[in-house]
Amino acid sequence: VSKLEREKNQEVKQIKEHEQHKSTVVVTELKVKLHEEKMKELQAVREALLRQHEAELLRVIKIKDNEIQRLQTLLNAVRDGAPDKVKTVLLTEAKEEAKKGFEVEKIKMQQEISELKGAKKQVEEALTMVIQADKIKAAEIRSVYHLHQEEISRIKRECEREIRRLMEEIKFKDRAVYVLERELGVQAGHAQRLQLQKEALDEQLSQIKESDRHLSSPKRELPYASGAGDASDHSGSPEQQLDEKDARRFQLKIAELSAIIRKLEDRNALLSEERNELLKRLREAESQYKPILDKNKRLSRKNEELSHALRRMENKLKFVTQENIAMRQRAGTIRRPSSLNDLDHSQEEREVDFLRLQVIEQQNLIDELSKTLETAGYVKSVLERDKLLRYRKQRKKMARIPKKPVVETFFGYDEEASLESDGSSISYQTDRTDQTPCTPEDDLEEGMAKEETELRFRQLTMEYQALQRAYALLQEQVGGTLDAEREVKTREQLQAEIHRSQAQIEDLEKALAEQGQDMKWIEEKQALYRRNQELVEKIKQMEAEEARLKHDVQDVKDQNELLEFRILELEERERRSPAINFHHGPFTEGKSPLQVYCEAEGVTDIVAAELMKKLDILGDNANLTNEEQVVVIQARTVLTLAEKWLQQIEVTESALQQKMLDLENEKELFSKQKGYLDDELDFRKQSLDQAHKQILELEAMLYDALQQEAGAKISELLSEEEKEKLKSAVEQWKRQVMSELRERDAQILRERMELIQHAQQRIKELEERIEGQKRQIKELEEKFLFLFLFFSLAFILWS
Repeated sequence: VSKLEREKNQEVKQIKEHEQHKSTVVVTELKVKLHEEKMKELQAVREALLRQHEAELLRVIKIKDNEIQRLQTLLNAVRDGAPDKVKTVLLTEAKEEAKKGFEVEKIKMQQEISELKGAKKQVEEALTMVIQADKIKAAEIRSVYHLHQEEISRIKRECEREIRRLMEEIKFKDRAVYVLERELGVQAGHAQRLQLQKEALDEQLSQIKESDRHLSSPKRELPYASGAGDASDHSGSPEQQLDEKDARRFQLKIAELSAIIRKLEDRNALLSEERNELLKRLREAESQYKPILDKNKRLSRKNEELSHALRRMENKLKFVTQENIAMRQRAGTIRRPSSLNDLDHSQEEREVDFLRLQVIEQQNLIDELSKTLETAGYVKSVLERDKLLRYRKQRKKMARIPKKPVVETFFGYDEEASLESDGSSISYQTDRTDQTPCTPEDDLEEGMAKEETELRFRQLTMEYQALQRAYALLQEQVGGTLDAEREVKTREQLQAEIHRSQAQIEDLEKALAEQGQDMKWIEEKQALYRRNQELVEKIKQMEAEEARLKHDVQDVKDQNELLEFRILELEERERRSPAINFHHGPFTEGKSPLQVYCEAEGVTDIVAAELMKKLDILGDNANLTNEEQVVVIQARTVLTLAEKWLQQIEVTESALQQKMLDLENEKELFSKQKGYLDDELDFRKQSLDQAHKQILELEAMLYDALQQEAGAKISELLSEEEKEKLKSAVEQWKRQVMSELRERDAQILRERMELIQHAQQRIKELEERIEGQKRQIKELEEKFLFLFLFFSLAFILWS
């Protein structure tokens, strides 16, 4: 059974490794395909942008050509005459150009301000997304670390349990050999006593026969002494009668002893048959019991997975409902500013449509999650009901099985302690082992207790991870900080800036309406602005995609570092553990383990198979006495038991060897995947810190569980020192969490201050550019006046 279990475990491991290899290959192929698709999309977008840029350049060239032609016509008109008209036209055009340039620069400045505000928002959103991604990655790393630790502890427990079982089996076999030797000695002593009694009886019979001969010889030699002979006959007749009675009594006793020996032999045969039947029943019961246990484990595993999925769905449902409520509030509080600018109006409409789409998607997601929760709850209730019914059935079966005292004898296990016969009773000393082998009921109880503890531990870890995710979502919704006053101040500042910009836009629109200028160029500018905004959004999307790919690459690097850490752990374990070298190969076909052991010890004259055949022939030989046949049978049983023992030792040795080979293969597999060894020391420090933090967190969770009503029984088992240790660990964990939160808030504050300083510097640079452009406008006006004077003087001189 253990060999089959090991083979099944090895097959499961091989299947897992094969599936893992397949999954890694599929992931790499998908990543390569994704990278190729993204590169193709980037190439297409780049070509489209180039085409648009070329079109824009052609349009600008056409505009410049038109302006040059217009100036050429003006120059020709100046040469032809009408200086006053030219002067007025030039002045009006110079003013219009100056006004257009000023308006264009003003619009550009406003657009840059709005772009900077949008960039600020996008940077904040990217920051929150990066923080959330880091938290999710840390949670995944912690969960993977927990899973690896659980797997290592489980393997250790299984190895220790297997070693203990093997040691108990070895002790049990030694005890059985000792009992068999003792029973062999008792039976040999009893056979010797019977042999001595038989020899004594033979001697008495021979003496009686000799006395009969001596009594009959005087009658033949002395016929003349008839009177004396008669007297002697009369005197010797009672002694002869007594000898005949003794001989008959001895013969009857010999017949009784032979009958007892036959009965004992028959009882031994019956007991051996019963033992074989009981062993067959035991194997059948184990074969029937094993699939039930496997099925129970599979169902418990499925139940755990469904419970984890249920918790994940509940957390996701809570998060989605919170987001939906927040989105509805935001959609209700959105106010449209009263502006005549079509661009702002279209942006607000797009935002409102986007928010409506998000609300609809979230509502659909809530409906789907509620459906999945209902189905998961139903499946969980059904599985719990099946598990409870199976457990009750097993309890009933266990209660029905009567427990009888088992006595270990030479020929098997007997439920009686004495052997009875019709003629006489002969008791043999038996040895009751104190340590009985573990029953399936004990294994079931131990397995149920371990499964309950593992389920509780996994539930606690899942609750802790859910709390971490909820805390991360809360921070994401708040924006990374919990300072409400700062948020209110920044909101007021932004609203004031919006009002100022709206007032400036209204003033400009009024001035344009008073002057009666044409609004077509404003619409064209807005269209260009929209097109540029779309291109900027596409570029940002590509940059976000590139950042996500970089994040994936970083995740792969982190996984490689984890593998490297695992390799180092295995190397350290191999360095600490003593080297085990198994030079013994498997048994060849046609040779028994006893024969191989004899050949290894240097005894080559004995052939185990022939020896067994000879012992069988001697046991069936009718010429041997009963004692000799018993001795031959006992020798054969001892040899078979020794051979079985050697086979068990060989099986354990091969299992240990296979386990060592598996460990070596695992080490080689990890060593092949070793790649990135740059940040080794930092990763070790981080893993140690994370392990310490997780220990503190688990202690805190244990303390919280003990404080609850469900943990009252467990808390009674703990001592006051352990409770104080748990309290100190909880306080230390709380202090550490608070310090981390403070450090995180301080870091976010520093980053926000840096962003604000960067924005202020950008605003200063824009103001400097505005001043420079004003100076350029003045210079252009001076140049236009100079040109006007020059052309006027030239016209006067020419005329």
